[in-house]
Amino acid sequence: MKKKQIMAAVFSLILAFGNPAAAFAMDEAALSETESAVAETEQELTTVTLNEVAHSIFYAPQYVAIELGYFEEEGINLTVVTGFGADKTMTALISGEADIGFMGSESSIYTYSGGAADAPVNFAQLTQRAGNFVVAREDTDDFKWSDLIGKDVLGGRAGGMPEMVFEYVLKQNGIDPSEVNINQSIDFGSTAAAFSGGQGDYTIEFEPSATALEQEGVGYVVESLGTESGYVPYTAYCAKNGYIEEHPEVIQAFVNALQKGMDYVNSHTPEEIATVIAPQFTESDEETIARIVARYYDQDTWKDNLIFEEESFELLQDILESAGELAERVPYEALVTTEFAEAATE
Repeated sequence: MKKKQIMAAVFSLILAFGNPAAAFAMDEAALSETESAVAETEQELTTVTLNEVAHSIFYAPQYVAIELGYFEEEGINLTVVTGFGADKTMTALISGEADIGFMGSESSIYTYSGGAADAPVNFAQLTQRAGNFVVAREDTDDFKWSDLIGKDVLGGRAGGMPEMVFEYVLKQNGIDPSEVNINQSIDFGSTAAAFSGGQGDYTIEFEPSATALEQEGVGYVVESLGTESGYVPYTAYCAKNGYIEEHPEVIQAFVNALQKGMDYVNSHTPEEIATVIAPQFTESDEETIARIVARYYDQDTWKDNLIFEEESFELLQDILESAGELAERVPYEALVTTEFAEAATE
């Protein structure tokens, strides 16, 4: 029996007595039956630990699935841990601290290339655009990528998707990354604070940090890397191959819940989405959350399905090669499976 069914049964009993006070007159047998049903439901749920690379509105479909109870509907008791960096998230996955990792798929390529015996396999892609933005000290309507030449920019970790996509966009605009003073020494998640404290002429930020800097009056979003870089498989879910083989039903349930979240995001307004995910971002008001969701929505951030296509995987490897981070290309079939995402769309 699902929790919703249990609650409905309890509510029916309350109505039957005519008023809330009378509900307390339910006999011990009825109470015992309800408690047993709740306990049974909790036992049916499979505990899954997800380590996410960051906690960002960029991943709205995931938080919709959490807040609307889609994981519970699929039989999963989900625990979410934020890794604050793909390297840390991958470490948690490889060590067994996490069952599923959510990060840029470049990490799985690095792990596979390093000869890992049980390399993580990507089974669902969530975002198809880069989620970071160029934040400047001054507001301008005519930003040009050449404005970054010779300037100090707070970038991302070398070899990470934020930094590689940034450098890829620079090259696409005829700029060698060496022409820009890119600071890669600041930890992920700390660049906004450093920029607010006076470091850098520009910073590359995810949301809600980009909007927070605007609200502080210390920075202004002048360009989107997502728009400039095209459709990039920016973040995906992966698990060790052994875990997938042992628990295919858990992976399928997990993907089913995500697909429901994706469907919701693609069929509701930014304001409606903001209301649902607001409990995940208590540091921001709903108006701000809606503004950020709209920004991501307008750049076509979310796919309508979770299928990680081969074309996207090859583009990712193009970016890795461009950054000098890939010595040899990896076969798509070795690191991607689409069976779960395809099943979730049926």
